[in-house]
Amino acid sequence: MDLNHFYKKNYGDRLALLKAQLGLNEADLEVIANGRTEKGNQIIENYLTDFPVPEGVAVNFLINGKEKIVPMVTEEPSVIAAASHGAKMTLAGGGIQARTTDHLMMGQVLMANVEDADELSTQLNQNEAAILKVANDAHPSIVKRGGGAKKLRIRKLAHQFVSLDIFIDTKEAMGANMINTMLEAVATYLHIKLHQTSLMAVLSNLSDECLATATCQIPVASLATKKLSGEDVADRIVIASLAAQVDPYRAATHNKGIMNGVDAVVMATGNDWRSMESGAHAYAVKDGQYRGLSDWKVSDGKLIGTLTLPMPVGFVGGSININSSAQLAHKFLQITSVKELETVIVSVGLAQNLAALNALVSEGIQRGHMHLQAKSLLLSVGATDTELPNAQLQLEKCPVMDANTAKQVLKTLRNKGEINE
Repeated sequence: MDLNHFYKKNYGDRLALLKAQLGLNEADLEVIANGRTEKGNQIIENYLTDFPVPEGVAVNFLINGKEKIVPMVTEEPSVIAAASHGAKMTLAGGGIQARTTDHLMMGQVLMANVEDADELSTQLNQNEAAILKVANDAHPSIVKRGGGAKKLRIRKLAHQFVSLDIFIDTKEAMGANMINTMLEAVATYLHIKLHQTSLMAVLSNLSDECLATATCQIPVASLATKKLSGEDVADRIVIASLAAQVDPYRAATHNKGIMNGVDAVVMATGNDWRSMESGAHAYAVKDGQYRGLSDWKVSDGKLIGTLTLPMPVGFVGGSININSSAQLAHKFLQITSVKELETVIVSVGLAQNLAALNALVSEGIQRGHMHLQAKSLLLSVGATDTELPNAQLQLEKCPVMDANTAKQVLKTLRNKGEINE
C-alpha cells in the first residue's frame, strides 16, 4: 500500500487513494462525505470526516444552588439516564456542593543519570527565583493575565532521576502548549547555567494541585425502596464504596462508572478526555494502591458522598475556540469560567457514582442496562418508533437477548399486527 507523503495530498487525492487502495464503494464515500466539515481539517491531520457520537443532556442537577442542564457526549446507553437519576437523588439533600482549588497545572523537567541528586536539588532550590522568571519570560502574555509559573517542587526518584516540577496557573486554558514552551525554556537555562542536561521537558496529566471536590448529603429516609428501608440502602452503598477502597478489581469498575459521566461532559465541552482519564486513574493510586475515587459514609441520618478529581481542563484554548459544539455546551451549562466547568464535571461524576452504587445494591445494575440494550438491538434490526414499546416488552422477556432474537420478536409482532400506534 503506497501512502507515502499522504499528509501532503489534498482532500480529494487522499480520498481517491483510499478508494483505490481499500476498495471503497459509493456508499462508503457517501458516509465520509456526509460527515465532512470544514473545521475538521483545522483540528486534526489527514482529515476525512467527523465520527458522530450522540449528545444528550442530563437534568435534575442543582450545583452550589444553581440548576444546571448538563450536555453529555456518549455512545453508551444508560449513562445520561443514570446521571439524571443520581442528580435527582441528591435533591433531597439540597443538591451538590462543589469547590475547586487554584487552577495550577504541573509540568516537569526530568533529568536522568544524576550522580548527586542532593547537590542538584540544592542548586535548583538556590535558583528557584531565576527558574520561575525564565519560565514566565517564555510566555509573558499569561503573566499579564495574572497567571504563570508560581512555584517549584523537586523530587528525587529511583534510578538516578530528578524531576523539577513547575506549577503554572494557566488561567482559563488547560495550557498544554503554554506549559511545554515554558518548560523547554527552563531546560535550556539549566543546561547553560548548571550544565545539567535534561532528558525531557513536558507537562504532566496528573494535575494534583488543580482539584475539584463535590459533596452531597442525602437524608437516609429518601433512599427507601419498596423492598429496602432507606437505612439498608445507605448502609449497602457505604459497604460497596468500602469494597472499592480495598479491592482494585472492584475499584476499576467503580471508577469507570464515575468516568462514564465525567468523560461525557469533558467531551461535550471540547476538552481532552484522555488527559482526564489518565489524571483520574493516577490520582486513584496516589497512596500506593489503586482505590475508588469516591467516598461514602452515613452520619446523623444522612448519606454523605465525596468525590475529588484532578481537573486538566480548559474553558478556552486548543480546539475549544473553534468548536461550535463546545461553545454551545457552555451556553447549556450557563458558565463563564473554567472553575465553574470543574464544579460541573466533578458533580456529574459524583451523581453517576451514586446512581451506579444505588442500582447495584438495590435492584441490580442490569435492569436499566438491559432495557436500553433491548431498545438498541431492536433499532439495529429495523424497528420503528411505533414498534418499539411492544417489541421491547417482548424482547426483555426472552431468555437470550441478541440480534437474532430481536429479529424474531419483531417478525412475530409484525405478523400479528401488534404495533402501538
